[in-house]
Amino acid sequence: MRSLAFALALLTVLPVRSPAPTPRLGAGALRWAPVVGAALGALAGGLLVGLAALGVPTLAAGLLGVGFLALATRGLHVDGLADTADGLGCYGPPERALAVMRDGGVGAFAVSALVVVLGVQAVALGALAGAGPWAVAAVALAAATGRAGFGWVARRGVPPARPGGLGALVAGSQSWWVPVAWWAALAAAGLVIGPRAAVGVALGAALVVALSAHTARRFGGMTGDVLGAANELAVTAVLLAVATG
Repeated sequence: MRSLAFALALLTVLPVRSPAPTPRLGAGALRWAPVVGAALGALAGGLLVGLAALGVPTLAAGLLGVGFLALATRGLHVDGLADTADGLGCYGPPERALAVMRDGGVGAFAVSALVVVLGVQAVALGALAGAGPWAVAAVALAAATGRAGFGWVARRGVPPARPGGLGALVAGSQSWWVPVAWWAALAAAGLVIGPRAAVGVALGAALVVALSAHTARRFGGMTGDVLGAANELAVTAVLLAVATG
């Protein structure tokens, strides 16, 4: 329960009291992350259904859904996507990329990534707004799949790219089978929604695997920003798959 409290305090805006962070708590929090994600996704899906019932235009509903998820996580994952995009887009050795990511500014690569990824999420959420309970299930599945990728990014054998921060706290803390088990369970659950949902989970997992491999080479390891980027890519894959067709 201490790990769950830490996961809620770390990954949401809920005023949850948790003990001081330790590697053990960080590792446990990553294992709870898909559950936290599913809860946030269900709330976002419920918001979409409510907005649709009020007659809010679908794209506006989708944008509000994206905004809710960003607010509910203090923008943590969105910020990670932006910083990772800027780091990957710069020239130079890993030290240069990490310095760009620490800078706090928003470069052209970050803006492009945010516009494309969040734009696709908003359109997909808007398309799901009128689906009733299925929208709640689909968004919960997408959000859980995104957080399941944390375990792969922080798997054993991948060092922290720099000392300090969330990356150093959780790097190398997860067995490879933990995220794989989560992905398999989520893909099976997605079949209840439809084959496209299961395909979306598989696509999201593939994107996380590719991102982790590339960032580990480019940065010399993993960072907390990569966790956020992995989440946003996987969430987008599931939402787009479910909303297509």
